[in-house]
Amino acid sequence: MANLTRRQLLQSLAVAPLARLRPGSGAAGSFTFSQSANNPDVAYGASTIPAGIRSRMVAGVSGMTMHALEAGFESPNRPAVLLIHGFPELGYSWRHVMLPLAKAGYHVIAPDQRGYGRSGGTDVKFDDDLTPFSTLNRVRDMMALINALGHRNVSLVVGHDFGSPVAGWCALTRPDVFRSVVMMSAPFGGAAPLPFNTANEPPKPPAPVPNPDEQLAQLSPPRKHYQTYYTTREANENMWHAKQGIHNFLRAYYHMKSADWMANKPFALASNAASEQAKLPRYYVMDLDKGMAEQVAGEMPSAAQVAGCKWLTDEELKVYSSEYGRNGFQGGLQSYRVGRVARLSAELQLFAGRTIDVPSLFLSGKSDWGVYQRAGSLEGMQRACTKFEGVELVDGAGHWVQQERADHVASRLAAFGAAHR
Repeated sequence: MANLTRRQLLQSLAVAPLARLRPGSGAAGSFTFSQSANNPDVAYGASTIPAGIRSRMVAGVSGMTMHALEAGFESPNRPAVLLIHGFPELGYSWRHVMLPLAKAGYHVIAPDQRGYGRSGGTDVKFDDDLTPFSTLNRVRDMMALINALGHRNVSLVVGHDFGSPVAGWCALTRPDVFRSVVMMSAPFGGAAPLPFNTANEPPKPPAPVPNPDEQLAQLSPPRKHYQTYYTTREANENMWHAKQGIHNFLRAYYHMKSADWMANKPFALASNAASEQAKLPRYYVMDLDKGMAEQVAGEMPSAAQVAGCKWLTDEELKVYSSEYGRNGFQGGLQSYRVGRVARLSAELQLFAGRTIDVPSLFLSGKSDWGVYQRAGSLEGMQRACTKFEGVELVDGAGHWVQQERADHVASRLAAFGAAHR
């Protein structure tokens, strides 16, 4: 193997660490928690991921090889915590909370989801089959990953942004495996009901269903919802080859959705009518004639603001821009399209009437519009969770709460996990 490149070596490994970790200076089995100048045990972010975290390339996960970051792997038989990222993120997004959770006694696993980073599915094209990216297949991915790593269950599954519904569906469909759940930034709506008692009632004429895209387009100025935009053929190209460059695009996007963007002062919408949706920031309800790259360009932070951003330094942002620069965004965008495919939505009807019956919590930033982007979603989540422990909004954080306030999030997750271990 001496002549293999690093990438070839990574691709050749199955359920294996990249390198043997150097032990810490404490008791036997301890590991270093300090930031490393260069962590050789990770597939990306070597200068920004602390020692004590390593990469695994796990083969045979639902027909692909999945990349995951790991902490707390030194001691056997630890309970597992599974951390599921959102869009446009990576397992890397959990780098600041992993070691505190490991110190609390957990084996911490933060994968790149299918279609992201170093996991399979990043070579997907717009016209490819969407089935591998379905909701239930993502749950299957998580099941296969934890089993490959030697766990029959996880003590806690945590999902952020698009990872929040993935975590929610994990807990709803397999409560025996996913023993507690924290959902972050995106409220989980639960399983949709099936039509009931229709055979015993006189038929009713179908109620007119308004087209939200048409309604938004009729506003002045005309608007469109970002989730609709993310289903279009041009979205990947627009962000991947943004005129300002992918690094600056991501900087503006992350900035605009964070607490650093002073215009983020969210509140509950009265309804989901277009007139109410128009109150959302432009990164959620966009100008009809703009792509996302153009939409956020006007809010690019100054050089001084970038230099002062401690929760996402430019060196850290380069990890994202490098990974998305290699792969593009289509692997992540496929998930936004799945919900609009009738046969993939229909398979979720199998779980109509089911609730999340394990301990659950919702955690988000106080400056995160994602909490309110759909009226009624918070209330729906509370109905969908029978052991719900509340909504907690963190001061000083926007959408990227586990990065903006990593200390608080790590502490809260450890406490929630300990209470239900």
